[in-house]
Amino acid sequence: MNTVGTPLLWGSFAVVVIIMLAIDLLLQGRRGSHTMSLKQAAIWSLVWVSVSLLFSAAFWWYLNGTLGREAADTQTLAFLTGYVLEKALAVDNVFVWLMLFSYFAIPAALQRRVLIYGVLGAIVLRTIMIFAGSWLVTQFSWILYIFGAFLLFTGIKMAMAKDDDASAVGDKPVVRWLRSHLRMTDNLEGEKFFTRKNGVLFATPLLLVLIMVELSDVIFAVDSIPAIFAVTTDPFIVLTSNLFAILGLRAMYFLLANVAERFSMLKYGLAIVLVFIGVKMLIVDFWHIPVSISLSVVGGILALTLLINAWVNHKNDLKKRQ
Repeated sequence: MNTVGTPLLWGSFAVVVIIMLAIDLLLQGRRGSHTMSLKQAAIWSLVWVSVSLLFSAAFWWYLNGTLGREAADTQTLAFLTGYVLEKALAVDNVFVWLMLFSYFAIPAALQRRVLIYGVLGAIVLRTIMIFAGSWLVTQFSWILYIFGAFLLFTGIKMAMAKDDDASAVGDKPVVRWLRSHLRMTDNLEGEKFFTRKNGVLFATPLLLVLIMVELSDVIFAVDSIPAIFAVTTDPFIVLTSNLFAILGLRAMYFLLANVAERFSMLKYGLAIVLVFIGVKMLIVDFWHIPVSISLSVVGGILALTLLINAWVNHKNDLKKRQ
């Protein structure tokens, strides 16, 4: 696999990830059963974004000194584009988590542990899928066309799909299958995933929620990982941009938990982004869209979507006052 990742870069990235995870799991975890406030979520979200930008700056500085200015600019832009793309797509994943917690009536104080394991599982899963995807792209370059067609289809499907209702979660085949095959308690047992009653081991509803959270990340990874391969096939940039976007997911969840309904237009913006990325992959042999243009287009689509969303929210607020 061709990559700009050197042992120094891989080692530095690993150290940063370990430190960030230690901060996220140890410092925030000491709050016990208390949830993260909106202010704390906003501060931590800003911290994760700042660390990601600092890493990109250090990445540019290293490449500028080893490979030259042009390579440093190109590869850093690829990292930033991948990061913005993955961060945007992760928002949809957060909305699914909100729906799952709502359906299973998981109190905010008990969501912390599920989110911790969910993020850790996502990191392991993404790492495996990215290296597998990089190997496939290296061995079979034509697979990028399949990725492009899949993203185009997914984007159109996302735009046309109706908003999911939390009450419909229980009708999902996987939920019905898990409930029929797991010995499960009717009620939550604090933060426990398992509990014993009369010497018999039972799963709790919290375990079912965790399984659904991990499965949802598998589904979203199938969308997001092919999308970033349209930006770059370098496994170092793909992995680092992905994981930096994932590491702030828990803070993002608590940041959006109380305002999710005010982002009703976001799915359309994400759908357009996926369609754009899909088309880019399909026409790569005819027209190679530079990374700088890709970043501008993705950022522009998301910014325009947020502006439209703000206008829609303003109109709805006016109607409620009348």
